[in-house]
Amino acid sequence: MNQKKRLVISYKNCSEEVLRAIKEKYPNGYGDEVIKVQKPNGDFFHAITIDFKDVSYLVKVDVKIDNLTEEEFEKQFGSTGDSADSGEAEKEDENPENHVSSDVFDE
Repeated sequence: MNQKKRLVISYKNCSEEVLRAIKEKYPNGYGDEVIKVQKPNGDFFHAITIDFKDVSYLVKVDVKIDNLTEEEFEKQFGSTGDSADSGEAEKEDENPENHVSSDVFDE
Protein backbone atom coordinates (compact mmCIF):
# COMPACT_ATOMS: atom_id res chain seq x y z
CA MET A 1 0.00 0.00 0.00
CA ASN A 2 1.40 3.37 -1.02
CA GLN A 3 1.20 6.00 1.73
CA LYS A 4 0.71 9.68 1.02
CA LYS A 5 3.63 12.04 1.43
CA ARG A 6 3.18 14.29 4.45
CA LEU A 7 4.66 17.76 3.97
CA VAL A 8 4.74 20.95 6.00
CA ILE A 9 4.64 24.22 4.04
CA SER A 10 4.08 27.86 4.88
CA TYR A 11 0.95 29.60 3.59
CA LYS A 12 3.28 32.24 2.13
CA ASN A 13 5.01 29.58 0.00
CA CYS A 14 1.91 27.74 -1.29
CA SER A 15 1.57 26.98 -4.96
CA GLU A 16 -1.46 28.23 -6.87
CA GLU A 17 -2.89 24.70 -6.78
CA VAL A 18 -2.69 24.57 -2.96
CA LEU A 19 -4.14 28.08 -2.60
CA ARG A 20 -7.09 27.08 -4.81
CA ALA A 21 -7.62 23.96 -2.70
CA ILE A 22 -7.59 26.06 0.50
CA LYS A 23 -10.21 28.44 -0.93
CA GLU A 24 -12.32 25.46 -2.03
CA LYS A 25 -12.06 23.58 1.28
CA TYR A 26 -12.52 26.66 3.47
CA PRO A 27 -14.82 29.01 1.50
CA ASN A 28 -15.84 30.87 4.68
CA GLY A 29 -12.32 31.03 6.11
CA TYR A 30 -10.35 28.54 8.17
CA GLY A 31 -10.41 30.30 11.56
CA ASP A 32 -12.31 27.48 13.25
CA GLU A 33 -10.24 24.75 11.56
CA VAL A 34 -6.75 25.76 12.72
CA ILE A 35 -4.89 23.12 14.71
CA LYS A 36 -1.92 23.52 17.02
CA VAL A 37 0.94 21.24 15.98
CA GLN A 38 3.47 20.33 18.66
CA LYS A 39 7.02 19.74 17.43
CA PRO A 40 9.28 17.20 19.18
CA ASN A 41 11.42 19.99 20.68
CA GLY A 42 8.40 21.52 22.45
CA ASP A 43 7.87 24.39 19.99
CA PHE A 44 4.61 24.57 18.11
CA PHE A 45 2.95 26.14 15.10
CA HIS A 46 -0.61 26.55 13.87
CA ALA A 47 -1.73 24.91 10.65
CA ILE A 48 -4.59 23.79 8.45
CA THR A 49 -4.72 20.58 6.45
CA ILE A 50 -5.05 20.13 2.70
CA ASP A 51 -5.16 16.68 1.12
CA PHE A 52 -4.46 15.68 -2.44
CA LYS A 53 -4.39 12.20 -3.97
CA ASP A 54 -0.69 11.64 -3.29
CA VAL A 55 0.24 14.27 -0.68
CA SER A 56 -1.14 15.62 2.57
CA TYR A 57 -0.07 19.15 3.54
CA LEU A 58 0.08 20.85 6.87
CA VAL A 59 -0.04 24.50 5.88
CA LYS A 60 1.47 26.79 8.51
CA VAL A 61 -0.74 29.82 9.13
CA ASP A 62 -0.32 32.91 11.28
CA VAL A 63 -2.67 33.14 14.24
CA LYS A 64 -3.45 36.37 16.05
CA ILE A 65 -4.33 35.71 19.68
CA ASP A 66 -6.59 38.20 21.42
CA ASN A 67 -5.05 38.79 24.82
CA LEU A 68 -6.93 41.90 25.96
CA THR A 69 -8.06 41.93 29.56
CA GLU A 70 -11.78 42.36 30.20
CA GLU A 71 -11.14 45.95 31.33
CA GLU A 72 -9.13 46.78 28.18
CA PHE A 73 -11.84 45.18 26.03
CA GLU A 74 -14.56 47.29 27.67
CA LYS A 75 -12.50 50.48 27.18
CA GLN A 76 -12.05 49.68 23.49
CA PHE A 77 -15.44 48.24 22.64
CA GLY A 78 -17.80 49.21 25.45
CA SER A 79 -19.56 46.96 27.90
CA THR A 80 -21.04 43.79 26.46
CA GLY A 81 -22.84 42.71 29.63
CA ASP A 82 -26.62 42.85 30.00
CA SER A 83 -27.54 45.48 32.62
CA ALA A 84 -30.56 43.37 33.68
CA ASP A 85 -28.25 40.49 34.59
CA SER A 86 -27.39 40.84 38.25
CA GLY A 87 -25.12 37.76 38.35
CA GLU A 88 -21.72 37.45 36.80
CA ALA A 89 -21.89 35.88 33.34
CA GLU A 90 -20.26 32.53 32.92
CA LYS A 91 -16.70 33.13 31.73
CA GLU A 92 -15.25 31.31 28.77
CA ASP A 93 -11.81 29.79 29.16
CA GLU A 94 -9.48 32.63 28.17
CA ASN A 95 -6.47 30.41 27.53
CA PRO A 96 -6.19 30.02 23.73
CA GLU A 97 -4.13 26.86 24.26
CA ASN A 98 -7.34 25.13 25.36
CA HIS A 99 -9.20 26.01 22.16
CA VAL A 100 -7.14 24.18 19.56
CA SER A 101 -6.32 20.54 19.14
CA SER A 102 -2.76 19.45 19.81
CA ASP A 103 -1.06 17.03 17.46
CA VAL A 104 2.58 16.00 17.19
CA PHE A 105 4.02 16.32 13.70
CA ASP A 106 7.65 16.21 12.57
CA GLU A 107 8.78 18.91 10.17
